Amino acid sequence: MRYVSTRGRAPALDFEGAMLSGLARDGGLYVPERLPASTPRDLAALAGLTYEEAAFRVMRPFVGDAFDDDAFRGLVEAAYADFGHAARAPLVQVGENDWILELHHGPTLAFKDFAMQLIGRLFEAALSRAGRRATIVGATSGDTGSAAIEAFRGNAAVDVFVLYPQGRVSEVQRRQMTTPPEDNVHAVAVEGDFDDCQALVKAMFNDFEFRDAVNLAAVNSINWARVLAQTVYYFTSAVALGAPYRSISYCVPTGNFGDVYAGYVARRMGLPIERLVVATNRNDILHRTIQSGDHRRAGVAPTTSPSMDIQVSSNFERLLFDLADRDGGRVDDLMRELREAGGFRLSNAMHARLREDFDSGMATDDDVAATIAAMLDVAGQVIDPHTACGVKAASDARGDPATPMVVLGTAHAAKFPDAVEAACGVRPALPERLADLYQRAERVLQAPNDLAEIETIIKERTRA
Repeated sequence: MRYVSTRGRAPALDFEGAMLSGLARDGGLYVPERLPASTPRDLAALAGLTYEEAAFRVMRPFVGDAFDDDAFRGLVEAAYADFGHAARAPLVQVGENDWILELHHGPTLAFKDFAMQLIGRLFEAALSRAGRRATIVGATSGDTGSAAIEAFRGNAAVDVFVLYPQGRVSEVQRRQMTTPPEDNVHAVAVEGDFDDCQALVKAMFNDFEFRDAVNLAAVNSINWARVLAQTVYYFTSAVALGAPYRSISYCVPTGNFGDVYAGYVARRMGLPIERLVVATNRNDILHRTIQSGDHRRAGVAPTTSPSMDIQVSSNFERLLFDLADRDGGRVDDLMRELREAGGFRLSNAMHARLREDFDSGMATDDDVAATIAAMLDVAGQVIDPHTACGVKAASDARGDPATPMVVLGTAHAAKFPDAVEAACGVRPALPERLADLYQRAERVLQAPNDLAEIETIIKERTRA
């Protein structure tokens, strides 16, 4: 299995090379040259397996010879051993044929744990056998940062720096990043929004002198291994609901397009997904793009679903690559338009292809509050604001009622207690393992929205 850049000018890499590089040196994102096909027999064989065994089977073709079977199976099993539910990603029925896929049973109570817990182990194994160290820098709108810090804390081969927008994450999200005491993890509060943080990370990767000096790597959703790990719960949930003998629809709350892109990958591999619905909050660039074909930035507005407060969705570039018939030059031109002119318009052919695979919906903060209250009343479930965006969009875009509709439940409600309590009168409690989070000492670095200053912070502290 080889991986190529969406910009078309970087050398193809194997799985380990693409994973450790994160962003290609031409500024593009790595994608597989081809996707392996899952036959109906392959899908049916996943029924009844543990989550770990299903994950091994789904991901194994992508890994190539980077890890042998025993090593890779062991890393997968270790990644999910500490999740708080035996099913890892359980389905909860909330309507006649409507479901929430709970993805919040990992150590930081968010779906990012499914990928990050595995990536932490993959990185450690690859770097240790090569005798190398790496500096990981990531941008987060809330959940990726805490998941990355949790996955790599205490890792002798890695130093982690997570950039998050000052004042624009929930208190639980912030404390999960700032309270780990290990000296190899660093939370950096940046003056700006998530798009500013993401732009800084991309600029570091394009500063090749800095990139090479600190052996820079990325683990946010620009890293292909993140997307790969997230495809697995589409397979396990679809099979549990009757695949390959029936189709399943999914609605995915998203800001950076990574989680829903994983569903698109699963569909292209052969999983019978009928509809993929993109759910956004008022920062609705993806919704507007799907509906109109016009991909244009607007200002980032703070909402009660802060992990989706994004206007530059990095993983959308991976989809553009396919929409443009894998023409890296065309993708490069579109991304330049986005950077210089604030947006671009898809051709009629590209927009038509987009609409073949995706539908979309948007939820305001008032919609989110009403949905949280309704879900408690109708189904007895307390959901977080991001999942509520998904429930609202799923309802608005509901197709054939005979087709199961699965909303990805992306986070535990206790990560956003103020918004949830205001909506439904219930203040969700943190699980026991995090009950003392508010009493833990915090450690945070403050930084302006300035590339040179942040690079200095990293160079002074990394051991790579």
